[in-house]
Amino acid sequence: MGLTLIQRGANRRPPRKPKIALVLAGGAVSGGAFKVGGLVALNEFLVGRKVHEFDIYVGLSAGAFLAAPLAWGVPPQEMIHVLEGTSERFTQLRPIDFYSPNVREFVSRPAAFSFRLASYLPGLLLDLLSVLPELPSALAPVVRQFLQRPSYTHLEKLLMRLGQEISPKRELPSLSALLPSGVFDNSPLERWFRENMEANEIPNDFGDLYRETGRKLYIVSTNLDTAERVVFGPQDDHGLRVSEAVQASSALPGFFRPARIGGVDYVDGGVRRTANIDVAIENGADLVICYNPFRPFLNIVQPGAHGRPTGYLADGGMLRVFNQSFRTLLHSRLALGLQVYLRDERFSGDIIVIEARETDQKFFGVNPLAFWRRAEAVRHGFESVRRTLLDHAEVLSPVLERYGLELQTGEEIRTPEFDEELESQQAEEPIAEGEAEHETESGENTPILTRRAAQRA
Repeated sequence: MGLTLIQRGANRRPPRKPKIALVLAGGAVSGGAFKVGGLVALNEFLVGRKVHEFDIYVGLSAGAFLAAPLAWGVPPQEMIHVLEGTSERFTQLRPIDFYSPNVREFVSRPAAFSFRLASYLPGLLLDLLSVLPELPSALAPVVRQFLQRPSYTHLEKLLMRLGQEISPKRELPSLSALLPSGVFDNSPLERWFRENMEANEIPNDFGDLYRETGRKLYIVSTNLDTAERVVFGPQDDHGLRVSEAVQASSALPGFFRPARIGGVDYVDGGVRRTANIDVAIENGADLVICYNPFRPFLNIVQPGAHGRPTGYLADGGMLRVFNQSFRTLLHSRLALGLQVYLRDERFSGDIIVIEARETDQKFFGVNPLAFWRRAEAVRHGFESVRRTLLDHAEVLSPVLERYGLELQTGEEIRTPEFDEELESQQAEEPIAEGEAEHETESGENTPILTRRAAQRA
């Protein structure tokens, strides 16, 4: 399908000066590139206002990387040039910007563990010598119980009592202490944003950005210690600059270490919510266009030889299971969040949600953290959104017209030129035109959620 509509404004008078918001969910590295291609397609189709000329931008994780430049007025085509290294305004994003090892913790944690382990054994021996005279009488009851009725439970009680008597306050260092809080450090990404904003004289302050451009930017992260959502914006930036907020929002747990800024540990904004459409609506958006690249893949198990089914996702290993589970979690949360606006009497606008298609096997197979697959993901994202807009132009056009937008539906809109040499090196299976159209072939009805549908539910 690739498209979901929530229409609450069809029977109301169109706003005189409508506010249009673009909400960009996460997507990791390849999902972010997928969204760049999709935004280029959306820009090609829209007439009246382009995606870098909207009023409100909300981004989290990879979406924050794109929402910030769009709020600056940077068109998505320029972001392709940034990925290719051909931009005349911005320096290229390099692999080292994404894959900068968390060297400090890889060195400090083993060193600290070794020191604690080396001090544990001598300390334990001293503790044993100090309690040795009283140890037999203290252990006698549990020893007698174990000898009379040998079992694992009584053995466990004996060992625990032994540990309590010898060294009640000394704990054996855990091997988990060796693990860093994240494999990589995303501070180079903050530095890239900050340096490029300075070079282009772009305000690195939410309030200044709004006053200069008239566009509101909101970036969402999660406070790791309190598990609370944190929204950075012109009303409250929580003491962070735009570049720092992007770093905070993109600290994917496990992959990046938490971004400790101003004494607070921040992790990926997607930990709390998938898209944060509510932020746009609470700040006055009449039309919300939400772009979420991750959705679960609809896998059809095929009959095999001897009547045994084949093609299970689990047959692809643990990473494929995690991939499907992760996508399902994000998509289900977004679906539940959308249901709120079906019943919210205060909301009188419209929401358009653009997603990858559930039958898109190629995008499902792309490693979300593979920087080297960015050109392939950009091209595929463009083609995916292009087909979605063409297939659903009939239902989209009336919604967009309420807000002063038109949808150009000519088939002549084709995939823009990319660095073909770069893409051929990255793409293991280039997408043929026929294959892309087959994958995105229409034939399914667009989910249109209205108040009447909510009442039936």
